Amino acid sequence: MNYFAAKLAALAPYVPGEQPQVEVIKLNTNESPYPPAPAVSEAIADAAKTLARYPDPDCQKLRQVLAQHFAVTPAEIFVGNGSDEVLAFCFQGLMNAGVAYPNLTYGFYPVFSQLYDIAAKEIPLAPDFKLNLANYKDETGTVIFANPNAPTSLGLPAKEIAAFVAEKPERLVIVDEAYVEFGGESMISYVKEYDNLLVVGTFSKSWQLAGARLGYAVGQPALIAALNKLKFSFNPYSINTMTAAAGIAALEDSAYHANCLTQIISERKKTAAALKKLGFTVLASQTNFLFVTHPKISGEVIYEKLKAQQIFVRWFNQPQIKDYIRITIGTPQQMQQCQVAIAQIIKAEV
Repeated sequence: MNYFAAKLAALAPYVPGEQPQVEVIKLNTNESPYPPAPAVSEAIADAAKTLARYPDPDCQKLRQVLAQHFAVTPAEIFVGNGSDEVLAFCFQGLMNAGVAYPNLTYGFYPVFSQLYDIAAKEIPLAPDFKLNLANYKDETGTVIFANPNAPTSLGLPAKEIAAFVAEKPERLVIVDEAYVEFGGESMISYVKEYDNLLVVGTFSKSWQLAGARLGYAVGQPALIAALNKLKFSFNPYSINTMTAAAGIAALEDSAYHANCLTQIISERKKTAAALKKLGFTVLASQTNFLFVTHPKISGEVIYEKLKAQQIFVRWFNQPQIKDYIRITIGTPQQMQQCQVAIAQIIKAEV
């Protein structure tokens, strides 16, 4: 079939976490264990009444509310169909001189690099999985990294990133902040100071809207205009009416948002302590998940045996991290069941 693009055969697509269609304890894709804010359902129902019409391609109200939340202007806000679409536009249009990113990070970075024929450089993390920005000092192309990082759960302080951004004003730095609200330090307050900084975020984690597909970027107007040019050259209506309404309603319930964050962070601390008692090494997470390894049992074995009990966690078949598993923080009941199951596995295997 000679109508297939030549690069299609070599393309290695992104592999998402398993999405079982039956009831399980789902701790594998870093979703929130809590439902959206109470007003979200009503907002979606109201928005559904207007589905005969196209949505607002500029997402004016959503961008206004989001801008207010971040103390920036609407001209400094871009919204997309999940942060994946935002990142895709970044790779399409903001990496003219190539890109550098960590070797262990969000799996879409290498996929987008290959898809859009971008010269990419993967820079190894330290043996303890920390990101050392000094290793990027000579890079002249765009630098992108997740902060806090996934799957490692570790983050860098904002001042350290700001110093790196300031080193080379001609080099764009994109900070992917999907998990920042669980304990990291956001770079959004630095956007007005640096025109070579773009911050990407999502409603999928801390806003309980993974199924709505809503992401955003914050940057100076020139960067936002470039992203909009790409969006309007691809699909001006990528944010549907119900998703925009859901985002606005979620943003307007800051108390619910804060309460969910508090519960997840509290449960993360309890779970980390419990796993350490079971002999695990637990990385110091700033996210809504834990990245852990046990000295006497492989990550794959734990993953498979938990899955057999309908408890889904994430295991990555990659040499440097094959002995680790990533556990999303769920409700207290879910985490208790997970801990009991893991304890039983260790007792049987060790």
